[in-house]
Amino acid sequence: MNRKIVFILIVLAIAQVVGWGTIGLPPVIGRQIAADLHMDIVAIFAGTSVHYVAMGLCAPALGSAFVRFGARRVMIVGTLVAVPGFALLALASGPVEYFAAWVVLGAAGSATLSTASYIMLNEVVGSGARNAIGALMLVTGLSSSIFWPTTAFLSDLAGWRAACLVYAGAMLLVCLPLYVFGLPRQHWTEAVEKRPSGAAEQQPTPVANSTLLLLIAAGSLNAFITLGFSAVLIELLKALGLSQAEAIAFGSVLGVLQVGARGIDLLGGGKWDAITTGIVAGCVLPVAMLLLLTGPRAPSAIAVFILLYGLSSGALAVARATMPLVFYDRAAYATAVSRIMLPLNLISALSPPVLASVLTRVGANALLGLAIVCSCGALAILMVLRRRRPRRNETRLSA
Repeated sequence: MNRKIVFILIVLAIAQVVGWGTIGLPPVIGRQIAADLHMDIVAIFAGTSVHYVAMGLCAPALGSAFVRFGARRVMIVGTLVAVPGFALLALASGPVEYFAAWVVLGAAGSATLSTASYIMLNEVVGSGARNAIGALMLVTGLSSSIFWPTTAFLSDLAGWRAACLVYAGAMLLVCLPLYVFGLPRQHWTEAVEKRPSGAAEQQPTPVANSTLLLLIAAGSLNAFITLGFSAVLIELLKALGLSQAEAIAFGSVLGVLQVGARGIDLLGGGKWDAITTGIVAGCVLPVAMLLLLTGPRAPSAIAVFILLYGLSSGALAVARATMPLVFYDRAAYATAVSRIMLPLNLISALSPPVLASVLTRVGANALLGLAIVCSCGALAILMVLRRRRPRRNETRLSA
Protein backbone atom coordinates (compact mmCIF):
# COMPACT_ATOMS: atom_id res chain seq x y z
CA MET A 1 0.00 0.00 0.00
CA ASN A 2 1.26 3.49 -0.81
CA ARG A 3 1.34 6.34 1.69
CA LYS A 4 -1.90 7.89 0.46
CA ILE A 5 -3.86 4.69 1.03
CA VAL A 6 -2.22 4.15 4.43
CA PHE A 7 -3.18 7.68 5.45
CA ILE A 8 -6.79 7.14 4.32
CA LEU A 9 -6.86 3.86 6.25
CA ILE A 10 -5.67 5.62 9.40
CA VAL A 11 -8.34 8.31 8.99
CA LEU A 12 -11.08 5.75 8.47
CA ALA A 13 -9.84 3.52 11.29
CA ILE A 14 -9.96 6.33 13.84
CA ALA A 15 -13.38 7.50 12.67
CA GLN A 16 -14.80 3.96 12.59
CA VAL A 17 -13.51 3.09 16.06
CA VAL A 18 -15.11 6.28 17.39
CA GLY A 19 -18.31 5.68 15.40
CA TRP A 20 -18.83 2.09 16.51
CA GLY A 21 -17.50 2.68 20.01
CA THR A 22 -19.82 5.58 20.80
CA ILE A 23 -22.98 3.63 19.97
CA GLY A 24 -21.97 0.77 22.26
CA LEU A 25 -23.81 2.30 25.22
CA PRO A 26 -26.41 -0.33 26.28
CA PRO A 27 -23.98 -3.11 27.28
CA VAL A 28 -22.12 -0.72 29.59
CA ILE A 29 -24.66 1.71 31.02
CA GLY A 30 -27.93 0.06 30.05
CA ARG A 31 -29.09 -0.43 33.62
CA GLN A 32 -28.44 3.22 34.46
CA ILE A 33 -30.47 4.31 31.44
CA ALA A 34 -33.26 1.86 32.32
CA ALA A 35 -33.50 3.14 35.89
CA ASP A 36 -33.50 6.78 34.80
CA LEU A 37 -36.09 6.34 32.04
CA HIS A 38 -38.19 3.80 34.00
CA MET A 39 -37.81 1.24 31.23
CA ASP A 40 -37.13 -2.48 31.27
CA ILE A 41 -33.53 -3.45 30.57
CA VAL A 42 -34.70 -5.59 27.64
CA ALA A 43 -36.26 -2.49 26.07
CA ILE A 44 -33.00 -0.60 26.55
CA PHE A 45 -31.11 -3.28 24.65
CA ALA A 46 -33.79 -3.16 21.95
CA GLY A 47 -32.42 0.28 21.10
CA THR A 48 -29.50 -1.49 19.40
CA SER A 49 -31.96 -3.53 17.33
CA VAL A 50 -33.77 -0.34 16.31
CA HIS A 51 -30.38 1.08 15.30
CA TYR A 52 -29.65 -1.86 13.00
CA VAL A 53 -33.14 -1.80 11.49
CA ALA A 54 -32.80 1.91 10.71
CA MET A 55 -29.37 1.29 9.17
CA GLY A 56 -30.79 -1.46 6.98
CA LEU A 57 -33.82 0.50 5.83
CA CYS A 58 -31.69 3.52 4.92
CA ALA A 59 -29.02 1.54 3.05
CA PRO A 60 -30.81 1.08 -0.31
CA ALA A 61 -31.83 4.74 -0.44
CA LEU A 62 -28.23 5.79 0.19
CA GLY A 63 -26.90 3.61 -2.62
CA SER A 64 -27.57 6.22 -5.28
CA ALA A 65 -26.12 8.94 -3.04
CA PHE A 66 -22.86 7.02 -2.68
CA VAL A 67 -22.66 6.66 -6.46
CA ARG A 68 -23.59 10.26 -7.24
CA PHE A 69 -21.77 12.17 -4.51
CA GLY A 70 -19.09 9.76 -3.30
CA ALA A 71 -18.56 8.22 0.13
CA ARG A 72 -16.79 11.27 1.60
CA ARG A 73 -19.74 13.61 1.18
CA VAL A 74 -22.25 11.03 2.41
CA MET A 75 -20.12 10.32 5.49
CA ILE A 76 -19.87 14.04 6.28
CA VAL A 77 -23.66 14.39 6.19
CA GLY A 78 -24.09 11.21 8.23
CA THR A 79 -21.74 12.52 10.91
CA LEU A 80 -23.77 15.74 11.17
CA VAL A 81 -26.94 13.65 11.54
CA ALA A 82 -25.36 11.67 14.41
CA VAL A 83 -24.93 14.82 16.51
CA PRO A 84 -28.66 15.45 17.14
CA GLY A 85 -29.06 11.69 17.59
CA PHE A 86 -26.76 11.66 20.61
CA ALA A 87 -28.29 14.92 21.86
CA LEU A 88 -31.79 13.43 21.67
CA LEU A 89 -30.57 10.36 23.55
CA ALA A 90 -29.07 12.57 26.26
CA LEU A 91 -32.35 14.49 26.63
CA ALA A 92 -34.64 11.43 26.53
CA SER A 93 -37.28 11.24 29.23
CA GLY A 94 -38.99 8.04 28.13
CA PRO A 95 -39.20 5.30 25.49
CA VAL A 96 -40.45 7.56 22.66
CA GLU A 97 -37.40 9.83 22.74
CA TYR A 98 -35.11 6.91 23.49
CA PHE A 99 -36.11 4.89 20.43
CA ALA A 100 -36.34 8.01 18.25
CA ALA A 101 -32.71 8.72 19.11
CA TRP A 102 -31.70 5.25 17.96
CA VAL A 103 -33.59 5.75 14.69
CA VAL A 104 -31.60 8.94 14.05
CA LEU A 105 -28.34 7.23 15.03
CA GLY A 106 -29.20 4.30 12.75
CA ALA A 107 -29.77 6.65 9.80
CA ALA A 108 -26.44 8.30 10.57
CA GLY A 109 -24.74 4.93 10.91
CA SER A 110 -25.97 3.83 7.50
CA ALA A 111 -24.10 6.81 6.03
CA THR A 112 -20.93 6.48 8.10
CA LEU A 113 -20.32 3.02 9.58
CA SER A 114 -18.63 0.02 7.95
CA THR A 115 -20.34 -0.04 4.54
CA ALA A 116 -19.57 3.62 3.87
CA SER A 117 -15.91 3.08 4.73
CA TYR A 118 -15.75 0.02 2.46
CA ILE A 119 -17.23 2.06 -0.39
CA MET A 120 -14.66 4.80 0.29
CA LEU A 121 -11.81 2.30 0.08
CA ASN A 122 -13.26 0.80 -3.09
CA GLU A 123 -13.35 4.29 -4.65
CA VAL A 124 -9.69 4.83 -3.82
CA VAL A 125 -8.18 1.38 -4.28
CA GLY A 126 -10.53 -0.38 -6.70
CA SER A 127 -9.68 -4.05 -7.19
CA GLY A 128 -7.19 -3.95 -4.32
CA ALA A 129 -9.81 -2.87 -1.79
CA ARG A 130 -10.06 -6.31 -0.17
CA ASN A 131 -6.74 -6.01 1.67
CA ALA A 132 -7.54 -2.45 2.68
CA ILE A 133 -10.95 -3.46 4.03
CA GLY A 134 -9.37 -6.35 5.93
CA ALA A 135 -6.83 -4.00 7.49
CA LEU A 136 -9.60 -1.60 8.50
CA MET A 137 -11.67 -4.39 10.06
CA LEU A 138 -8.63 -5.53 12.00
CA VAL A 139 -8.53 -2.18 13.80
CA THR A 140 -12.26 -1.47 14.15
CA GLY A 141 -12.74 -4.84 15.84
CA LEU A 142 -11.16 -3.24 18.90
CA SER A 143 -13.75 -0.45 19.23
CA SER A 144 -15.56 -2.03 22.18
CA SER A 145 -12.28 -2.71 23.98
CA ILE A 146 -11.51 1.01 23.78
CA PHE A 147 -14.92 2.55 24.30
CA TRP A 148 -16.55 0.27 26.86
CA PRO A 149 -14.18 1.44 29.60
CA THR A 150 -14.39 4.99 28.22
CA THR A 151 -18.18 4.95 28.47
CA ALA A 152 -18.04 3.54 31.99
CA PHE A 153 -15.56 6.23 33.04
CA LEU A 154 -17.62 9.09 31.59
CA SER A 155 -20.82 7.74 33.12
CA ASP A 156 -19.24 7.36 36.55
CA LEU A 157 -17.74 10.83 36.27
CA ALA A 158 -20.76 12.82 35.08
CA GLY A 159 -23.64 10.45 34.30
CA TRP A 160 -24.82 8.65 31.19
CA ARG A 161 -26.48 11.75 29.72
CA ALA A 162 -23.19 13.64 29.86
CA ALA A 163 -21.50 10.68 28.16
CA CYS A 164 -23.99 10.98 25.28
CA LEU A 165 -23.25 14.71 24.95
CA VAL A 166 -19.52 14.01 24.95
CA TYR A 167 -20.07 11.55 22.11
CA ALA A 168 -22.08 14.16 20.21
CA GLY A 169 -19.05 16.41 20.58
CA ALA A 170 -16.79 13.59 19.37
CA MET A 171 -18.79 13.45 16.15
CA LEU A 172 -18.16 17.16 15.56
CA LEU A 173 -14.60 17.44 16.83
CA VAL A 174 -13.12 14.08 15.79
CA CYS A 175 -15.06 12.33 13.02
CA LEU A 176 -16.20 15.38 11.05
CA PRO A 177 -12.70 16.92 10.63
CA LEU A 178 -11.31 13.50 9.72
CA TYR A 179 -13.85 13.06 6.93
CA VAL A 180 -13.64 16.67 5.72
CA PHE A 181 -9.85 17.05 5.69
CA GLY A 182 -8.57 13.47 5.67
CA LEU A 183 -10.43 11.91 2.74
CA PRO A 184 -9.95 12.71 -0.97
CA ARG A 185 -12.41 15.29 -2.27
CA GLN A 186 -12.86 13.75 -5.73
CA HIS A 187 -14.45 10.31 -5.89
CA TRP A 188 -13.79 7.74 -8.56
CA THR A 189 -16.80 8.38 -10.84
CA GLU A 190 -15.91 12.08 -11.09
CA ALA A 191 -12.40 11.16 -12.16
CA VAL A 192 -13.76 8.84 -14.86
CA GLU A 193 -16.09 11.54 -16.17
CA LYS A 194 -13.12 13.90 -16.67
CA ARG A 195 -11.14 11.39 -18.74
CA PRO A 196 -11.01 11.69 -22.51
CA SER A 197 -13.67 9.51 -24.08
CA GLY A 198 -11.10 7.11 -25.46
CA ALA A 199 -9.58 6.59 -22.01
CA ALA A 200 -12.75 5.39 -20.31
CA GLU A 201 -12.73 1.88 -18.93
CA GLN A 202 -14.53 -0.82 -20.89
CA GLN A 203 -18.08 -1.38 -19.63
CA PRO A 204 -18.33 -4.83 -18.02
CA THR A 205 -21.23 -7.23 -18.38
CA PRO A 206 -24.12 -6.75 -15.90
CA VAL A 207 -24.33 -9.25 -13.08
CA ALA A 208 -27.27 -11.61 -12.86
CA ASN A 209 -29.83 -10.73 -10.19
CA SER A 210 -29.62 -14.31 -8.94
CA THR A 211 -25.95 -13.79 -8.05
CA LEU A 212 -26.83 -10.77 -5.94
CA LEU A 213 -29.57 -12.79 -4.23
CA LEU A 214 -27.10 -15.59 -3.52
CA LEU A 215 -24.66 -13.10 -1.97
CA ILE A 216 -27.47 -11.76 0.21
CA ALA A 217 -28.60 -15.25 1.25
CA ALA A 218 -25.11 -16.52 2.12
CA GLY A 219 -24.21 -13.39 4.06
CA SER A 220 -27.54 -13.27 5.88
CA LEU A 221 -27.45 -16.91 7.00
CA ASN A 222 -23.90 -16.58 8.32
CA ALA A 223 -24.65 -13.23 9.95
CA PHE A 224 -27.75 -14.68 11.63
CA ILE A 225 -25.57 -17.22 13.43
CA THR A 226 -22.36 -15.29 14.10
CA LEU A 227 -23.99 -12.02 15.18
CA GLY A 228 -26.65 -13.78 17.23
CA PHE A 229 -24.16 -16.06 18.96
CA SER A 230 -22.06 -13.08 20.00
CA ALA A 231 -25.08 -11.79 21.93
CA VAL A 232 -26.10 -15.08 23.60
CA LEU A 233 -22.71 -16.76 23.98
CA ILE A 234 -22.39 -16.15 27.72
CA GLU A 235 -25.88 -17.53 28.40
CA LEU A 236 -25.20 -20.51 26.11
CA LEU A 237 -22.01 -21.38 27.96
CA LYS A 238 -23.85 -21.14 31.28
CA ALA A 239 -26.55 -23.45 29.92
CA LEU A 240 -23.79 -25.92 29.03
CA GLY A 241 -22.71 -26.05 32.66
CA LEU A 242 -20.11 -23.30 33.10
CA SER A 243 -20.25 -20.85 35.96
CA GLN A 244 -20.77 -17.14 35.35
CA ALA A 245 -17.06 -16.44 35.83
CA GLU A 246 -16.02 -19.30 33.55
CA ALA A 247 -18.47 -18.24 30.84
CA ILE A 248 -17.18 -14.66 30.90
CA ALA A 249 -13.59 -15.88 30.83
CA PHE A 250 -14.22 -18.03 27.76
CA GLY A 251 -16.29 -15.31 26.10
CA SER A 252 -13.61 -12.68 26.61
CA VAL A 253 -11.25 -14.64 24.38
CA LEU A 254 -13.68 -14.51 21.48
CA GLY A 255 -12.88 -10.96 20.35
CA VAL A 256 -9.16 -11.68 20.27
CA LEU A 257 -9.71 -14.79 18.13
CA GLN A 258 -11.99 -12.91 15.73
CA VAL A 259 -9.44 -10.14 15.27
CA GLY A 260 -6.73 -12.77 14.85
CA ALA A 261 -8.72 -14.47 12.08
CA ARG A 262 -9.08 -11.13 10.29
CA GLY A 263 -5.31 -10.70 10.53
CA ILE A 264 -4.68 -14.15 9.05
CA ASP A 265 -7.04 -13.40 6.17
CA LEU A 266 -5.32 -10.05 5.63
CA LEU A 267 -1.90 -11.70 5.38
CA GLY A 268 -3.17 -14.12 2.76
CA GLY A 269 -5.48 -11.68 1.00
CA GLY A 270 -3.45 -11.74 -2.20
CA LYS A 271 -3.50 -15.55 -2.44
CA TRP A 272 -7.22 -16.26 -2.21
CA ASP A 273 -10.45 -14.35 -2.66
CA ALA A 274 -13.33 -13.74 -0.27
CA ILE A 275 -15.36 -16.67 -1.60
CA THR A 276 -12.53 -19.04 -0.66
CA THR A 277 -12.30 -17.44 2.79
CA GLY A 278 -16.05 -17.87 3.24
CA ILE A 279 -15.99 -21.53 2.19
CA VAL A 280 -13.10 -22.46 4.50
CA ALA A 281 -14.61 -20.60 7.45
CA GLY A 282 -18.05 -21.93 6.53
CA CYS A 283 -16.73 -25.49 6.83
CA VAL A 284 -15.28 -24.82 10.28
CA LEU A 285 -18.38 -23.16 11.73
CA PRO A 286 -20.77 -26.17 11.69
CA VAL A 287 -17.95 -28.39 12.96
CA ALA A 288 -17.65 -26.13 16.00
CA MET A 289 -21.41 -26.34 16.62
CA LEU A 290 -21.46 -30.12 16.10
CA LEU A 291 -18.66 -30.52 18.62
CA LEU A 292 -20.81 -29.01 21.36
CA LEU A 293 -23.99 -30.75 20.23
CA THR A 294 -22.63 -34.30 20.17
CA GLY A 295 -19.42 -34.25 22.19
CA PRO A 296 -18.62 -33.95 25.89
CA ARG A 297 -19.31 -30.57 27.40
CA ALA A 298 -16.16 -30.42 29.44
CA PRO A 299 -14.19 -27.15 29.67
CA SER A 300 -11.61 -28.53 27.23
CA ALA A 301 -14.27 -29.22 24.58
CA ILE A 302 -15.78 -25.78 25.12
CA ALA A 303 -12.31 -24.26 24.70
CA VAL A 304 -11.97 -25.99 21.32
CA PHE A 305 -15.43 -24.71 20.36
CA ILE A 306 -14.46 -21.14 21.27
CA LEU A 307 -11.27 -21.47 19.21
CA LEU A 308 -13.04 -22.81 16.11
CA TYR A 309 -16.04 -20.50 16.41
CA GLY A 310 -13.89 -17.41 17.05
CA LEU A 311 -11.64 -18.01 14.05
CA SER A 312 -14.48 -18.92 11.69
CA SER A 313 -16.77 -16.03 12.70
CA GLY A 314 -13.91 -13.54 12.40
CA ALA A 315 -13.03 -14.79 8.92
CA LEU A 316 -16.69 -14.78 7.87
CA ALA A 317 -16.99 -11.12 8.87
CA VAL A 318 -14.24 -10.27 6.39
CA ALA A 319 -15.80 -12.51 3.73
CA ARG A 320 -19.21 -10.81 4.08
CA ALA A 321 -17.64 -7.39 3.60
CA THR A 322 -15.47 -8.31 0.63
CA MET A 323 -17.40 -10.95 -1.36
CA PRO A 324 -19.07 -8.27 -3.54
CA LEU A 325 -15.59 -7.26 -4.74
CA VAL A 326 -15.30 -10.64 -6.45
CA PHE A 327 -18.26 -9.87 -8.72
CA TYR A 328 -18.62 -6.09 -8.95
CA ASP A 329 -16.35 -3.46 -10.42
CA ARG A 330 -15.48 -0.20 -8.70
CA ALA A 331 -18.43 1.75 -10.13
CA ALA A 332 -21.05 -0.88 -9.24
CA TYR A 333 -19.76 -1.79 -5.78
CA ALA A 334 -21.57 0.99 -3.88
CA THR A 335 -24.96 0.14 -5.34
CA ALA A 336 -24.53 -3.60 -4.78
CA VAL A 337 -23.34 -3.28 -1.19
CA SER A 338 -26.14 -0.87 -0.34
CA ARG A 339 -28.65 -3.48 -1.52
CA ILE A 340 -26.94 -6.25 0.42
CA MET A 341 -26.82 -4.26 3.66
CA LEU A 342 -30.61 -4.02 4.05
CA PRO A 343 -31.13 -7.71 4.87
CA LEU A 344 -27.81 -7.95 6.70
CA ASN A 345 -28.71 -5.13 9.06
CA LEU A 346 -32.21 -6.52 9.59
CA ILE A 347 -30.62 -9.86 10.45
CA SER A 348 -28.26 -8.06 12.83
CA ALA A 349 -31.30 -6.65 14.60
CA LEU A 350 -33.36 -9.84 14.69
CA SER A 351 -30.81 -12.57 15.36
CA PRO A 352 -29.99 -11.82 19.04
CA PRO A 353 -33.63 -11.87 20.28
CA VAL A 354 -34.49 -14.87 18.08
CA LEU A 355 -31.53 -16.94 19.24
CA ALA A 356 -32.04 -15.85 22.84
CA SER A 357 -35.66 -17.01 22.59
CA VAL A 358 -34.63 -20.39 21.16
CA LEU A 359 -32.05 -20.84 23.92
CA THR A 360 -34.34 -19.93 26.81
CA ARG A 361 -37.53 -21.62 25.55
CA VAL A 362 -36.24 -24.73 23.76
CA GLY A 363 -32.69 -25.22 24.99
CA ALA A 364 -29.04 -25.26 23.99
CA ASN A 365 -29.36 -28.32 21.73
CA ALA A 366 -32.05 -26.63 19.64
CA LEU A 367 -29.90 -23.51 19.33
CA LEU A 368 -26.88 -25.52 18.19
CA GLY A 369 -29.02 -27.52 15.74
CA LEU A 370 -30.42 -24.32 14.22
CA ALA A 371 -26.89 -22.95 13.89
CA ILE A 372 -25.73 -26.08 12.06
CA VAL A 373 -28.65 -25.92 9.60
CA CYS A 374 -28.07 -22.22 8.84
CA SER A 375 -24.30 -22.51 8.52
CA CYS A 376 -24.58 -25.55 6.22
CA GLY A 377 -27.13 -23.69 4.10
CA ALA A 378 -24.76 -20.74 3.79
CA LEU A 379 -21.91 -23.09 2.85
CA ALA A 380 -23.98 -24.66 0.07
CA ILE A 381 -24.74 -21.20 -1.35
CA LEU A 382 -21.06 -20.25 -1.22
CA MET A 383 -20.23 -23.34 -3.25
CA VAL A 384 -22.66 -22.14 -5.93
CA LEU A 385 -21.08 -18.67 -5.85
CA ARG A 386 -17.67 -20.27 -6.24
CA ARG A 387 -18.73 -21.68 -9.61
CA ARG A 388 -20.08 -18.27 -10.68
CA ARG A 389 -17.11 -16.11 -9.79
CA PRO A 390 -15.19 -14.54 -12.70
CA ARG A 391 -11.73 -15.75 -13.56
CA ARG A 392 -8.83 -13.60 -12.40
CA ASN A 393 -8.14 -12.35 -15.89
CA GLU A 394 -11.79 -11.50 -16.62
CA THR A 395 -13.42 -8.17 -16.00
CA ARG A 396 -15.55 -8.17 -12.90
CA LEU A 397 -19.27 -7.75 -13.29
CA SER A 398 -21.22 -4.56 -12.96
CA ALA A 399 -24.64 -4.02 -11.33
